[in-house]
Amino acid sequence: MENQIIQNLHAVRTKNPLVHNITNFVVMNNTANALLVIGASPVMIHAHKEVENIVKISNSLVINIGTLDDYWAESMLIAAKKANELNKPWILDPVGAGISTFRNELLKELLLYRPTAIRGNASEILALDAFETVYGKGVDSTHQSNQAIKAAQNLNQKIGSVVCISGASDFVVYDNQLIEIKNGHELMTKVTGLGCSATAIIGAFIGLNENPFVETISGMAIFSLAGELAQRKSNGPGSLQMNLYDMLYNLSAEEIQSNLKISVYED
Repeated sequence: MENQIIQNLHAVRTKNPLVHNITNFVVMNNTANALLVIGASPVMIHAHKEVENIVKISNSLVINIGTLDDYWAESMLIAAKKANELNKPWILDPVGAGISTFRNELLKELLLYRPTAIRGNASEILALDAFETVYGKGVDSTHQSNQAIKAAQNLNQKIGSVVCISGASDFVVYDNQLIEIKNGHELMTKVTGLGCSATAIIGAFIGLNENPFVETISGMAIFSLAGELAQRKSNGPGSLQMNLYDMLYNLSAEEIQSNLKISVYED
């Protein structure tokens, strides 16, 4: 698995995939920078009159529902529909799933366009499976990532998406396969939008459009590992964010081989 992840990182850096983001305005700058340093090209477009055109020329689409209004919700639906029509890979970040009827109804519509991948915290994945309140604290999880594995498996069976649950351990679910990534660091929870950045990074990897399961694993593993290694050089959340960008930019095959902690389970 480590060799596949290294190969995918090299491919992103050399192929420079164009990643179309319709994301929340709290994290736009963060996610654009994360994509740039990993080797992708971000485009942040949400105008109704141009989203279809941008989907056509992009390698992948990222939809993050963090800061919703009616206009942005319609942009997301237009883009997801076009990506589905063109068979373009796209990832859904169901930020705050379960906290409002408006949010849940939008998510139900978006799922009709069968995202290639879904990444969220445990509470979001549980809510997305059940479409009911599961007592997340706003956009933060009140559940451990392993508590959402069954919900992730249900989503995969119903929709076909690769499902990634982020947390102290990250889990990636597809068919009868379960991957656990044990990298990352608790300090990452003190920087706004790192989960959203992880979604964007996965968006870059699925833009390779070869194997969405391995590409989702690759994006999540690279991001979590970069955060862990960056923390070793950091004095707090501010320096962590700066060091994370540098680590994503410089991360080597040797560092991946030496530090990646990944387990593979199959039914």
